[in-house]
Amino acid sequence: MKKLLIPILLLLTLVLSACGNSIETKTDTGSMVTYQAENGPVEVPKNPQRVVALFFGGNVLALDANVVGIDVWAPKSPLLKDQLKDVEVVSEENLEKIIELDPDLIIGLSTTKNLDKLKEIAPTVTYTYGKLDYLTQHLEIAKLLNKEEEAQAWINDFKQRAQVAGEEIKAKIGEDATVTVIENFDKQIYVFGNNWGRGTEIIYQEMKLKMPEKVEEVALKPGYYLLSPEALPEYIGDYLIISKYSDTDNSYMETKTYQNIPAVRNNQTYEVNAYINYFNDPTTLEYQLDFLKKSFLGQ
Repeated sequence: MKKLLIPILLLLTLVLSACGNSIETKTDTGSMVTYQAENGPVEVPKNPQRVVALFFGGNVLALDANVVGIDVWAPKSPLLKDQLKDVEVVSEENLEKIIELDPDLIIGLSTTKNLDKLKEIAPTVTYTYGKLDYLTQHLEIAKLLNKEEEAQAWINDFKQRAQVAGEEIKAKIGEDATVTVIENFDKQIYVFGNNWGRGTEIIYQEMKLKMPEKVEEVALKPGYYLLSPEALPEYIGDYLIISKYSDTDNSYMETKTYQNIPAVRNNQTYEVNAYINYFNDPTTLEYQLDFLKKSFLGQ
């Protein structure tokens, strides 16, 4: 009987050993984790290797993920285009092209079209724009990409630097000085609240610079508000930041209505490339912080 047990024990040992090796191999070569997305748990790669970013491309790039597909807007930013020169531009409607890219993760907005079909291609995670504040949003994407620690370190450092700069700016322009941010896009002028890119998160959330009451009434909650050129004087504070597209009609700036605004007459207006200023990813935020320091402090 003992002689019969020996081969059986040896066989069991080999089987268990083989099973153990199989588990280790699976763990080492791309394990999956459960990410708690807005719409429930999603099984995603622990370390994604081929990401299609239909939105938040700048955030993904800042986290050193390998982006194989990108939305149409990100490459228009002079800050991001060099990083994206070999990346395929896609949309949620380019399903065949996305399939060809063989992604292991797709990131988009909750309003992205064809979500059901995208989920068949690869694990797909979406976010509602503006639901999270701009830094929490970046941290959430970092969690998805298994980059949370480095993202948190950058966030802590960035907030500290932006808040220090805000104190210096208020000391120079006064605690009660107001700042307005506008943009002319597709022949329409918009004024912005405190969470819609264009540097507004830094200006109002971190630096605590004041927003004109009129702007706060109409733009704080929705994020932006459409203005007529004639109404501009009512919404422009002591300082004006213009997120400007050079390839659009900016003739409103030649009108007497605009030129008679006190901030314009006092040379307290600062222009920034709108294609850069559009986003609020870490690369863009660093640029915006430098722009604001140079504009207000001459640094």
